[in-house]
Amino acid sequence: MKLSARVLCSLTIALAMCSSCSVVLADQQLQWPAKTYYRYLEVEGNRIFYREAGDRRNPTIVLLHGFPSSSHTYRELIPLLSGSFHIIAPDYLGSGYSDHPSPEHTRYTFDLLAKHVLGLLRTLKINKYAIYIQDFGAPVGYRVMLQSPDSLQALIVQNANAYLDGLTDARREFFKAAHQDRSPKQVALLFEFVSREAIINRQYLRDVKGKEDIVSPDSWTHDLAFLATEADKRIQVQLFQDYYNNLLAYPKWQVFLRERRPPTLIVWGKNDPAFVAAGATAYLRDVPGAELHLLDAGHFAVEEKPIEVAQHVLRFLSKVFASSEGGARQQHATDGATRRR
Repeated sequence: MKLSARVLCSLTIALAMCSSCSVVLADQQLQWPAKTYYRYLEVEGNRIFYREAGDRRNPTIVLLHGFPSSSHTYRELIPLLSGSFHIIAPDYLGSGYSDHPSPEHTRYTFDLLAKHVLGLLRTLKINKYAIYIQDFGAPVGYRVMLQSPDSLQALIVQNANAYLDGLTDARREFFKAAHQDRSPKQVALLFEFVSREAIINRQYLRDVKGKEDIVSPDSWTHDLAFLATEADKRIQVQLFQDYYNNLLAYPKWQVFLRERRPPTLIVWGKNDPAFVAAGATAYLRDVPGAELHLLDAGHFAVEEKPIEVAQHVLRFLSKVFASSEGGARQQHATDGATRRR
């Protein structure tokens, strides 16, 4: 089955799963979700956990999670995509089921997280992929892209900043203070952001007032299980302290986008008060051909609207890979004609 047909079948499943749809489909028309596997690999001397689903002969999508989550955040999206694509969703070093080296001996930075993600992909011998980035996924993902630019086939952006436009003045000052002020008072403030109350009410439920039942409590329960100790919390605090370096790197990321012009899909929860919607439209300055969708969702759009996100991703990647397949066929024909001459 050609990729475009597989994509259409998976899209049909997504539509059929939607409660507002009443489509009856014959079994032979469906491309069923693939089984998700839960695996570990050693990278840089640490065990890195990752979820894998789908046929490795299909194009790969790498799903990069944000704060305070792990690959668990994609538990609903993975089945919707895995019938057509090969999915890799890692837990960063210090997050989820991956190793959590002591922050007393390991300084957690986004450079370190990206090094382990890139190491995982290289160990798996995955040389071409689309990248889906959300929140912390942006600074991890852009580092991966800059270190291996020819591997990137497409970029999917979901509430993932690469522009100051996406941050309010208060948010910019927060990251700057976290980086520059290492006083006990400031560190204590950062620890508040990884408290139980903050994870539940200032992260997952902040953007869904009046419709809290749309977000599964499994999300924060899972995250809090990996934020149970002082050391686990300190890992995230160290990443907050490093985050301002990402703002300083935005111009470099923008140059990459401007020069490379990767096929780009932006699916952004417009109700996000932390990473505001101006950060989505800002991408169009450097990737004017990007496809932009502002969703009626918040920061965790994939928790609220996994089917809608999947529909956009499947449609978008079907066009990207159909185009690349066409280009490859044309190049093959040209090479053949050249050889015949």
